[in-house]
Formats: sequence, C-alpha cells, structure tokens
Amino acid sequence: MVNAGEMNGSGNLMDFLDEPFPDVGTYEDFHTIDWLREKSRDTDRHRKITSKSKESIWEFIKSLLDAWSGWVVMLLIGLLAGTLAGVIDLAVDWMTDLKEGVCLSAFWYSHEQCCWTSNETTFDDRDKCPQWQKWSELLVNQSEGASAYILNYFLYIMWALCFAFLAVSLVRVFAPYACGSGIPEIKTILSGFIIRGYLGKWTLLIKTVTLVLVVSSGLSLGKEGPLVHVACCCGNFFSSLFSKYSKNEGKRREVLSAAAAAGVSVAFGAPIGGVLFSLEEVSYYFPLKTLWRSFFAALVAAFTLRSINPFGNSRLVLFYVEYHTPWYMAELFPFILLGVFGGLWGTLFIRCNIAWCRRRKTTRLGKYPVLEVIAITAITAIIAYPNPYTRRSTSELISELFNDCGALESSQLCDYINDPNMTRPVDDIPDRPAGPGVYTAMWQLALALVFKIVITIFTFGMKIPSGLFIPSMAVGAMAGRMVGIGVEQLAYHHHDWIIFRNWCRPGADCVTPGLYAMVGAAACLGGVTRMTVSLVVIMFELTGGLEYIVPLMAAAVTSKWVADAFGKEGIYEAHIHLNGYPFLDVKDEFTHRTLATDVMRPRRGEAPLSVLTQDSMTVEDVETLIKETDYNGFPVVVSKDSERLIGFAQRRELILAIKNARQRQDGVVSNSIVYFTEDPPELPPNSPHPLKLRRILNLSPFTVTDHTPMETVVDIFRKLGLRQCLVTRSGRLLGIITKKDVLRHMAQMANQDPESIMFN
Repeated sequence: MVNAGEMNGSGNLMDFLDEPFPDVGTYEDFHTIDWLREKSRDTDRHRKITSKSKESIWEFIKSLLDAWSGWVVMLLIGLLAGTLAGVIDLAVDWMTDLKEGVCLSAFWYSHEQCCWTSNETTFDDRDKCPQWQKWSELLVNQSEGASAYILNYFLYIMWALCFAFLAVSLVRVFAPYACGSGIPEIKTILSGFIIRGYLGKWTLLIKTVTLVLVVSSGLSLGKEGPLVHVACCCGNFFSSLFSKYSKNEGKRREVLSAAAAAGVSVAFGAPIGGVLFSLEEVSYYFPLKTLWRSFFAALVAAFTLRSINPFGNSRLVLFYVEYHTPWYMAELFPFILLGVFGGLWGTLFIRCNIAWCRRRKTTRLGKYPVLEVIAITAITAIIAYPNPYTRRSTSELISELFNDCGALESSQLCDYINDPNMTRPVDDIPDRPAGPGVYTAMWQLALALVFKIVITIFTFGMKIPSGLFIPSMAVGAMAGRMVGIGVEQLAYHHHDWIIFRNWCRPGADCVTPGLYAMVGAAACLGGVTRMTVSLVVIMFELTGGLEYIVPLMAAAVTSKWVADAFGKEGIYEAHIHLNGYPFLDVKDEFTHRTLATDVMRPRRGEAPLSVLTQDSMTVEDVETLIKETDYNGFPVVVSKDSERLIGFAQRRELILAIKNARQRQDGVVSNSIVYFTEDPPELPPNSPHPLKLRRILNLSPFTVTDHTPMETVVDIFRKLGLRQCLVTRSGRLLGIITKKDVLRHMAQMANQDPESIMFN
C-alpha cells in the first residue's frame, strides 16, 4: 500500500508505475516487440546506472559489472555452443558407423578410431582391422556373400528407422519447436517477433539429442542449420541470467544475433563467416557493438571446438583440403556453368519443397508426422545402401569429393591409369587417363545426385531437426566433381585444343576436380539460401582454399542472379511466408503509389476506431473495451468529440495496471474514473478514488499524416522496427496502421493472399 496526498477529497491517489510491478513491459506470445520503446527503456536504465555510479564505490562496481555483462554472456555462449557442437560431432561419427558394425575393443569407438588404435592395421587396408566387425561377421561369422550383404542391409535399415523413430517421438512429446532448421524462426524472432518456448531449455536439450539421431539415421539433412538454433537457445538461456537482457527484448536480440554467429562458427569451423552470416542472413538490427561481440562469441566457440578436436585432424572441420595447382582463366567458364546449375537447383528445390510443405499443412498428411518420418527414412535407407556414395554420411561424401587425388588416395574417384615411368613428386601428379574405377564412380555419383535432389525436397520440413546446408553442398559437390573429371579428361585427351594449349601441356597437372566440387557446393548452397559474401567466406574458411576466392565468387554471384531471375525469395524467406510470420524483409522493395489513408483502419464502412479518453472513462468502461476487442493497444484522445491525440496505451499494461490497482489500492472500484493527465479531473465530493495511469501512456507515439506515401511508411516500419503507427490530420486522430496491415498490403500489391499473414 502506497500513500499519496489527498486531493479533491478523494482519498489516496496513486500512479501504479512509480513502483514497477511484474510483467510490465513484457509482450504476449506471437506478438511483435516495439523496438523504439525497448531502445528508450534501455537508454533510461543506462542513464540511471551512470548517475548512480557517482554515489558510491559499490554503485561504481555495479556499473562496471553491468558494462561487462555483455562480454560475459558472449564467453558463456561460445563455451557452451562449442562444447555441444563437439559432442554432437563425436556422437554422430559413432552412431553413423554403428549402422554398419561395432568396435569389439571399445564399443564407443567409431570405425576410424577403432582401426587407428589397432596395432594390426596396415596403411593399404586402413579401413579393415580385426577389432572392427560388421554386423554379419559378429552375428553369423560371414563377411562376404549374399547372406552377409542382406543381413547388413537389413540391420542398416533397422538402425536408421530406430534412430528416426526415436527422434520424431522425442520432438513430438517433449519439444515440438525442436523440429526443422530453426533459421526461418530465428530470423523472425530477431526481427522482433515473440515465440515463447522456441529458444527454451527443453528445446535446447531435445534438439541437441535428436540432431545426433537424425543425422546418424542417414536422412538427407545436415546439422549446420539446427546448430544455429542450438546456439541461439544457449544465448537465450544465458541472457535470462542477466536482468539487462532478460527485461529488455531489444537487448536480448543483440545477444541472439551474436549467438547465431557462434552457431555458424562451430557448424563450419568458420568464425568470420559466422559473423558475416549473422549480419547478412539472419539479423534485423546489427549495431557495431553487436558486430564486436559476435566476433568474440564466434572466436570462443571455434576455440572450444578446436580444443575438443572431434575429427582428430586438428582442424575445425571435416572438409579441410589443400590443392597444389592454381586455377586458369579458361576454367571460369565451367565455374560459371556450375553457378547456373546452382541457381536452377535452388529454384527447383524452393518451389518443390514449398509446394510439398503446403500440401503437408493443408491435407491429412500433416496429421501423421511420425508415419511420414518413418516412410521417408525407410525409402532413404533402402535406396541409399547399395550405392557407396549415398550409404556413407553426407559430410564424409563431401570430404571425399573435395579431396585432391594424391599418390596415397585409395578412393574409386582416384583410380587413374598411372604411367609406370612416372617419377614426379607426390604432390604434383600429372593429369592421367581415367581408369575403370573413375567411370564406375561417375555412374554412381550420377545416380546419387538424382537421388539426393529428389529425397531432399521431401526431407526438409519434416517434424525432426533438419538442416539444408550439407545436402545442398552435397548436390553441388557431386555435380562439380563430375564436371571436373570431364574437364580433366578433355584437357588430357585434347591438350592441343586452343583453350588448353596455353596452360595444359602434356605431363602437367592442369585440372583439379576437387576444386570443381568445392565451387559446385558453393553454387548450390547460394542458389538455395541466396547468400553471397558470407557464403564465399564460409567456403574458403571451410576448405582453407584462400587462392580460390575468385572462382567461388563467380559461382556464388551467378547462382544468385539465376535464382533471383525466377524469384527473389531464398528458402528461409519462403518458409517464413508459408508459416505466415510477420517478417518485414529489408531486401523487399515497395514501389506502389498508395497512401497511408488507403491502408489505415478503420476503412470506409467499418466501425469507428476504439479509443480511450484522457479523463472521462471509468475502470468498467476500460475493462469492457478490453474484453470486447482483441487489439494490442488503444490511442488516447482528449475526448470522443475532439479526437485530438494525446498518446497510446498498450493493452497488456492496461490489464496489469488495473489488476494491480484493485489489489493494492483501497477505493478503486468499477466506476472509478481512469485518467491519463498529470492532474486528476474535477470530481463530485463522494465519487470513488480515480485511477491515474499516466506512466503507462506512451506520450510520443509515432504518427504520419493521411497523405504519407506507403513507400515511406514501409521504410519507417522497416528501419525503426515499429509495431504500429497512428494516422492523423492536423493533430486529429484518423486511424491506425499496424505491422500486419503493412504486410497484408504488400502481399495484396504483389497479388498474393493477404490472409496468409496470420500473426500480430
């Protein structure tokens, strides 16, 4: 109970936000935050801390702790994200090999670890050792023959189904938000949307566990996208420990932007690429301070992963390669062709995947997520096992496709016919004619490419964690390797052609097929996601191929141009629109000549705008208005007659203020007058206590005139992150434009369904 002076004979007057009470300033689920308001609140908080720091040593220390809290949060995010990524990598490695066999000396060893620790392994047969046994050897003591193959085939499918069923069951029961890639939702959350529980502790735990299961099951998906979601869950958890971030949704989003950078840093071992990915692809508001902190979080995450060393090669990634041949200008033509392929594949994938996901949402198919996952896993495992390039994990496949053929490579892709008189250094093997193994590998790669293209369309978007980076890179790497081998053989057999004559002499090492695979991977990933700068940086950090930046840039730009010719949306934006999230993309252009008066509500023929008056409504009137409408807030005017604008009051804060007033202040009843002015209105002597709610009133709501072009209004909403904007003429309130109204108007102008924007 707080006492204030008596006034007009009307008991204790009180402004309820003089003492803050819980939940003021918070937002409801599936609503958009007000960026300007959050910024203003943080400025007030900072000003208060700065003025207090001069009062005593203790307050000064508290101000220092507040200043350092951001860096502490970044350190904790980096440590946890790096640790989780390392654990996921190790677990995936072991469980992928578990589908084919087991290590007798230590069952927790993967195939590679098992044979490297064995004393009976030779270099030529480094994949074979007595300690590692396939399931057929263990169960029926046979390693060759039809019965052994069938048993291994059957157990491969059973393990895959077991992992997939366990994953989809955990997601359904414990954390429905743990499904999918997570990047479309992260983009929406960073733009100011609230999805409670999406970055919660249960989501973090279940997504980490199920990510291991689904990648190990052999489905055509990757762990890289979901790792961004995992890192953002870590960011959300640590930001809730510091009031600076937990009580301010705008500041929390700065932490989440940095966490996204840490996620990509550990997913690809690319700290700089992670920062650029966060800046280019997911972040909505990215001040310079966030750039530094993102860099620090990505650095700590990469350092932690390097300390764990999950791949045992002292590298952050599986794909690290070293090429020994430069690229030549004539090769830009096939690189650009790969860019065209990447753009076309990106367009095909987005259209087919969105059509399939829409069908899943609108038909009975969506009611059986477990059955869908089991069916796709069974089809994937049955078709994948016979082909060695689809049987292995996608990361290992990409690693093999990127590799240069050295003298010690035992892969089919390196089965060239050697010249017996060759006495060249190991690292500089000249181009050679392809042997039978290369031709077999080409057929298998062509079949694997078709299979990957088709199955990925149906896999992405199921109710399990599913990333798109690795499958897209695999499609591009397979296409690129085949093109690379084709160019290599053409150069070998026709070195006298004019295009080869200048740079490819007989006996020289001219063409590196692994480089084509790398360029193809970048092109396909760019075609699907529409990334450019961050993609090129991620690719060269991923592979260590710094001198191949120009081919990568050429392929990335070409793939973006080709894909943009068919539609501007990347896969993540397409999924945001499919789900109806209120995401106002900075990249979208609005060029239509409409005015604010065309979009504002109420429109002609609609009921008048619901407003509050500054000093003539009772508590009961306000409560009735709240009950009968579902608006997020109400403009406050001088009176119903004049409609001169005073400010804007949020619905949630009105409810909380009235509820608290009834509990904590005597004399507040249903017919108490609510006033938003500094001084109470003149009241009859025996009237009940009035209720002052000026402190919850936004006295400077953003306003535009009715003749403001919508192009300007859209720009204002984008750049200031507005939730709503009031339309006035000469200070008189005419209507309101919300973010949803803007998005629906943009959809209408683009001949799309405006009702697809579902949330506030």
